[in-house]
Amino acid sequence: MTVPDYATYIAGLPRVLAGAAALFRDADGRVLLVEPNYREGWALPGGTVESDAGETPRQGARRETTEEIGLDLEVGRLLAVDWVPGAARPPIVAYLYDGGVLEEEQFKSIRLQEEELLSWRLVPRHDLAEYLPGALGRRVLAALDVLADGSGTAELENGHRVG
Repeated sequence: MTVPDYATYIAGLPRVLAGAAALFRDADGRVLLVEPNYREGWALPGGTVESDAGETPRQGARRETTEEIGLDLEVGRLLAVDWVPGAARPPIVAYLYDGGVLEEEQFKSIRLQEEELLSWRLVPRHDLAEYLPGALGRRVLAALDVLADGSGTAELENGHRVG
């Protein structure tokens, strides 16, 4: 296969988006959520992996966290990987990393990215479905289960465990 043929081959392959986020908690186990201004609902600190620039999902989670909440923190282990199909967009592979338990001083130093976020809050597990419906909410609950039981990374499809 010649170089132009290979480029044509690559250009014709299916596209998949990649997203990465961090799961931060407080000492009481509440989850840090952010409120985007560009869509309804709540989310975790995170966003699109800039894979065209060579960014990995882990790097993307850290960069997005730094940009969105002003905390430049190393992310921990991979808690969940979720294949999320889309109707009006390509599928997304969502990586969810352990952001750890933050101290009170860290919460006080949160600085929201005003171009994208309206507010943040800490939400207990039993209220998460109210703030994070659908696949994202299921993904967060699966990640919390991984943390609680010490199991390996959760493999998910649209927020549901598989395998």
